Parts: sequence; C-alpha cells; structure tokens
Amino acid sequence: EGQASVFAMKDGPCYRCLYPEPPPPGLVPSCAEGGVLGVLPGIIGTIQATEAIKILIGVGEPLVGRFLIYDALRMRFRELKLRRDVDCPVCGDQPTVRELMDYEQFCGVTPAPQPAVSIKETSVEGLKCRLDAGDDLLLLDVREPQEHQICSIPGSTLIPLGDLPSRLAELEGRRDIVVHCKSGVRSAKAVKLLQEAGFADAANLKGGILAWIENVDPSLPKY
Repeated sequence: EGQASVFAMKDGPCYRCLYPEPPPPGLVPSCAEGGVLGVLPGIIGTIQATEAIKILIGVGEPLVGRFLIYDALRMRFRELKLRRDVDCPVCGDQPTVRELMDYEQFCGVTPAPQPAVSIKETSVEGLKCRLDAGDDLLLLDVREPQEHQICSIPGSTLIPLGDLPSRLAELEGRRDIVVHCKSGVRSAKAVKLLQEAGFADAANLKGGILAWIENVDPSLPKY
C-alpha cells in the first residue's frame, strides 16, 4: 500500500497532526525490513507530482485535509478525512516546535544492525483459534493511537511501543501476551523488550494486523 496527502497548506493539517509524536530511534523500518512492491513508489510518486503541479499552477482540488490510500493488490483507492489539530505542536494554536530538526537522525531512519534474537511467534490463524476458545491471553497493540483508531483487533489493549518501557507495571501478572503492530516489525522489538523485562512467554503476531485483515477479518480497513 501507499499513501499520499498534502500537508502544511493554509488552514490544512501538517504532518505532525497525523503523527503527533515522532517514532523512537530505530523504530522506522527500512524498505528491506518493511518490504516494498517495486511499482508502488512510482505510482505514489506520480500522484505526488500531480499534487505539486496543481498547487503550483492553482488548479483542481489538492489533497489538503484528505489522506489518499492506494491498495495495489486490490487496485483500490480509499480516502480519509484529516483535520488540523488545534493542539498540534507545529501548526496548532500554541505551537511548541519552532525550529527545524534532522528527523532522519532523530528517528534513526537508518538503524544500527540488531543482533539476532530468538523470539516466540504465533500466526493469525492460531491467535483466532485461541480467542474463539476464550483463552486468557493479553493481546497487546503497540501501534500509535491514530493507527488503532483506523482499525484494531477486538479485545486488544493499546500501549504504543514508545510508552511500553514506562508502562510495564500494567502487564504484571500477565504471562500469556501476544503482541502485534501493523506488520510485525515493531511488535518484534516489543517482544524483545518484554523478554528482557521477564515476560518470557510473550509472543509476536507474525505479519501483524495486516495479516489478520488478509487472513481472518477482511472487513477491517487497511492503511
């Protein structure tokens, strides 16, 4: 999938309205980690070029306040509405971010190689069987709140990965924990953190919520 929108236009949202908190260093996967279909960047790039031309010559209706999602596998476009956040630290009524920063360095876009760690994994089919059987497990969603609002697995508990180290106490007494994110990269980091904190039975949901949508509940929206 690919997404496109126009940010920082008059009366429109900025990128921080969509993602209020930059991800912690090392959290952003590379294309090699996340995977990419070669033609997809070309399609999204063409959409971006079209939007730039529309803005420059003042024609059409740019994607201001509109978040376009392109699903290449289903050849389908969807659109979500975005509003300017009055509490946004960049473009809100009382901004707190007033200078540029090196986001590539700040977010660790090129993370250092991680040592191989053996983590327990479970499939979405296996998770569904356990949920249907009423197993006493904690399904932990480590995505951001905005992602959780778009779609979520019923019964999941949201603790963003960046908050997890300071909220481990909320998990005390829970031995059986299944962790998921969008595709399995962030949740694998979360499982590693949980293992180091003593939650030895924590498991990663292979493929994340995208695999759940693909194989279990296709009625949920993809993003």
